[in-house]
Amino acid sequence: MGNQMDRLSHLSYAEVPTVDPNGVDTDDGPRIGVSYIFSSDDDELEDGCAVEGGETHANEEEKNYDQRDEVECAVYHREECIYEKSAKCANLEVYSPENLLNKCKAGDLVEFVATNQYPHWAVYVGDFQVVHLHRAEVKNSFLTDASQGRRCRIVNDWYKFKPLCTEVVVQNAMEQVGLKDRELSWRNSESFAAWCRFGKREFKMGGEIRIGKQPYRLKVFVSDKHSHVLEFQSLEDVIMEKRRNDHLGRTAVLRELAAHFRGMEERESVETYRGPHACPTERRSWAHQK
Repeated sequence: MGNQMDRLSHLSYAEVPTVDPNGVDTDDGPRIGVSYIFSSDDDELEDGCAVEGGETHANEEEKNYDQRDEVECAVYHREECIYEKSAKCANLEVYSPENLLNKCKAGDLVEFVATNQYPHWAVYVGDFQVVHLHRAEVKNSFLTDASQGRRCRIVNDWYKFKPLCTEVVVQNAMEQVGLKDRELSWRNSESFAAWCRFGKREFKMGGEIRIGKQPYRLKVFVSDKHSHVLEFQSLEDVIMEKRRNDHLGRTAVLRELAAHFRGMEERESVETYRGPHACPTERRSWAHQK
């Protein structure tokens, strides 16, 4: 497929071109992921979120969550790992909101998770409260209310950037409370919370120019020995794809990948039958991890 313009809507893995994570690509150009430049994150549109004008009670029935369906992955900017979520390098254990409050400190990043829902991120600001981007508005809520019945955990160490001091993280969050709709500079709750803690413009909408080679790579860990990699032009796009995978869950993502590889094998068989003058086919994106 070679070089091509970014697509403006998401494609399934059966259609998405891929890249060798070791950087060896013998085709015409890099395999790229998709651009989410005009897409929105469905984080706030999940069935479990409170309706406009209403709050969900803290004692709402707990939502299903299966840690075995976690999609483990890493994000690279050029050769530097800037994010990793895996059982090997991070604690993936989740807690009830009430139990997590005993562990939280001001400035912590909190992730709320439930099966088949987009993860929801927030900044803990102290006094049992968080600031988070919810339904196109930055809100100050009690952590137990923001959980909406989901399990939660502290995720300070997943992004590898140097954090700002606690006072600045809390200030960044509190100063945005009340912003809504077109006033917002973040596409989803994760980008907002991460910006508060790290202060990097790459977490904002349009924070990077989508021109030229794709410097970001999203590596999805398929097994202990294999991974699947996509390249992107911006951190914003990587986060959107990563969150889409989290929403689908590991089983569904692996099913997509299996369909993708079956399609490649079928095309390879057709091209072999057609002879040497047929168009080149895609290579497998399985690769041994470094």
